[in-house]
Amino acid sequence: MGFKKISAPSLKGLFVKELESMILSGELQVGEKLPSERILAEQMGVSRTIVNAGLAEMEGKGFLEIRPRIGVFVADYRRSGSLTTLVSIMSYNGRMLRRDEVKALLEVRSALETLILKLVVPKITMKEFLTMEQILEDIRNCQNGTEFADCCFRFDHELCIISGNILLPLYYGSFREPCCNLWLRYYQLYGKEPLIQYNEQLLAFIRSGDLTKALKLSEYRLKETIDGERQLYY
Repeated sequence: MGFKKISAPSLKGLFVKELESMILSGELQVGEKLPSERILAEQMGVSRTIVNAGLAEMEGKGFLEIRPRIGVFVADYRRSGSLTTLVSIMSYNGRMLRRDEVKALLEVRSALETLILKLVVPKITMKEFLTMEQILEDIRNCQNGTEFADCCFRFDHELCIISGNILLPLYYGSFREPCCNLWLRYYQLYGKEPLIQYNEQLLAFIRSGDLTKALKLSEYRLKETIDGERQLYY
């Protein structure tokens, strides 16, 4: 039997989490100037090295703007953020996505899936198809929501690889955490059978080369999760 190592969060991690919470809660407003590194270090009980590294990390996430010789300002993360910003927002919300974030993620997924199917259906080989069937079998054998979410992500990610577009697997891979979060939500609400049935149908259309039916099925399934019978909102 193996046991996982227990690790405490770093001081820098705690510093970043505290500032992120202040920004996301509205305690720190967009455009507001932060105190100097020295004052932040004194007030928060950490070294200036930690403050400096933490501020740099938060600038990378789009939460802050560092202006040399002027100061550090709260940035509008909606304009300057990235997927790492979304992960921080999820963490602040207890690993959950808000309704507008869920809807936005599903809309992006709809656009991506349309492109993926248009690339995959005309070119998939039997070897690639058998790989997809094996991942579907792994979904059938999942014993819990975490396994289910991981296998569902693998299913979609493998289609990205098969598409032959070198950017699609990288782009989709960057969405791993929020995507797995939604698959876990799906499992908790509806179990795995509806998704298994959908993927069986999708693979049947892909194997027969019927792009039109594959696209219609994809559109129907995603519409169900956005405003239909299998919504994923918390």
